[in-house]
Amino acid sequence: MGTRVHRRDYRYLRAFIFAIDQINQNPDILPNITLGYHLYDPCGNENKAVEDVLQILSGHRQLIPNYKCLEHGKVAGFIGDLNSITTIPMAQLLNVYGYAQISYGARDPVLSDKTIYPHFFRTIYNDQMQYLAIVKLLKHFGWNWVGIISSNDDSGERELQQLSSQLTTHGICIEFRIQIYDKNIKNNENIIENSTAEIIIFCGRNTGLSSWTQLLEVGIPYEQGGQLNCTLQFSLPLYNIPGVNGFLDNMPQGQCSEKCLDGFRKAPRGYHACCYDCVPCSEGEISSKSGNENCVKCIDNEWPNAAKSKCIAKAQEFLSYEMDSITSVFSVMAVLFSVVIVFTIGIFFSFRNSQIVRSNNQNLSFILLISLMLSLLCVFLFLGRPVEITCMLQQISFGIIFTVAVSSVLAKTIMVCIAFKATRPGSYWRKWMGVKLPNSLVLICSSVQVLNAVIWLSVSPPFQEFNMNTYPGTIIIQCNVGSVLAFYFMLGYMGFLAAVSFGLAFMVRTLPDIFNEAKYITFSMLVFCSVWICAIPAYLSSKGKQMVIVEVFAILASCIGILGCIFFPKCYIILMRPEMNRKKLLH
Repeated sequence: MGTRVHRRDYRYLRAFIFAIDQINQNPDILPNITLGYHLYDPCGNENKAVEDVLQILSGHRQLIPNYKCLEHGKVAGFIGDLNSITTIPMAQLLNVYGYAQISYGARDPVLSDKTIYPHFFRTIYNDQMQYLAIVKLLKHFGWNWVGIISSNDDSGERELQQLSSQLTTHGICIEFRIQIYDKNIKNNENIIENSTAEIIIFCGRNTGLSSWTQLLEVGIPYEQGGQLNCTLQFSLPLYNIPGVNGFLDNMPQGQCSEKCLDGFRKAPRGYHACCYDCVPCSEGEISSKSGNENCVKCIDNEWPNAAKSKCIAKAQEFLSYEMDSITSVFSVMAVLFSVVIVFTIGIFFSFRNSQIVRSNNQNLSFILLISLMLSLLCVFLFLGRPVEITCMLQQISFGIIFTVAVSSVLAKTIMVCIAFKATRPGSYWRKWMGVKLPNSLVLICSSVQVLNAVIWLSVSPPFQEFNMNTYPGTIIIQCNVGSVLAFYFMLGYMGFLAAVSFGLAFMVRTLPDIFNEAKYITFSMLVFCSVWICAIPAYLSSKGKQMVIVEVFAILASCIGILGCIFFPKCYIILMRPEMNRKKLLH
């Protein structure tokens, strides 16, 4: 036995002797068998542990390897040792002789390998379980930034490697690893002084504490009685400790970097994965859980909230009756001027036999007025939430109806030119006077647009589209024109008819008063061309509902322009100046 026995070792010794006595005194446990024992203390020394085993096996005061000199009884097995450093060489030796060995304190995972130590058993968990318990504790409190101090021996080196492996596997970073021996105290002091880790793990043999006490004076409280302040030690569970939860909650943070809040992600800083900066998630991404490594992109129809903590449905944009006041303005204007056109038709019908109505081709006037009214009502196809049917009808309906209107203006202009030439005696143009030619002109010119519409619907019709890329966080519900070629042919063809009407009307604008409608047509086509020349560039440079606003404004402005320039002067004469509506004044 050693000259100095630790209190803990003495308790183990007394428990062992008590157990042997209890077994021997109870005949029901091992009948006709009496247990004896030999007690040796290796004092933490591997060589002495091996020597003690050989001494027991030899059974003689003089150690004789491979010889058994016992005078009575036989060795049944070995119990011990407490530490792995002495238990391992004992197990290696006993494996050769085939003796069973039971340890009550050795936790080295190497001893669990039954191919190497088939006769070794223990009553305590191995170090691997202790490492997992340490990892679980660190994870529970969110500690991921630690330092490790180990003894400068085989046990310390082995535990340092195994513990480091477990910590790294579970995402816990190690700022420093220190093996203690007297010569490197000063260097270790510098390492701890410059470290930021608030959690330090000790492993290895306790025999290095004489050197550790000097090191711990740097920044870790220590008491000479052998107890470390603000430390935890893993041991076999005995009973619940009152107040331990509060103690643990008051311990250091143990993190290299604070957890990233919702809406942020980790950006690595330096070598260790636990050290990072928190940067905001990119546009369209969220981080819904604190400490996320990466942000998650929202699906196409969703967008992050202001905190970038969750995805919410994207806002929908279209020309709404509820949200956009300009929609109400357009609606009122379309209805108001449609009513004005109805009154104009009523006036022209009531005064259809008057000279001013008859001299300006009343049939074309009625066709023009009705087509202008229908063009105004087409505005409602552009307002509100687009659906498939409105998308298919809005451009094609407006294109055909407004082409009828512009064709009527063109027919009026041509008839003015023919009427002027037909006034000469024996003129060839007299046979073209009447209603057949203007009606045919309207029909032919409108048929081209109808044919374009049929091809358009057959090849690539307009459709409802959800545009998710123009504005972040917004879904633009719009109508895609389908065939861009057909769309611009529609606008270009109407522009061509208007330009021809403008040119012819401009050439005959100086005719006598009876043909004054040429002046009105000139102004109306000037308004029409000006509106669309301004509207097309604005349309091309706009996005979403602004495109619809531009087109609706152009439709309203051109319809009202034609209505005002051609028909308001005539209504004024009919209603306010009836004396001018006489045949003798018109000639």
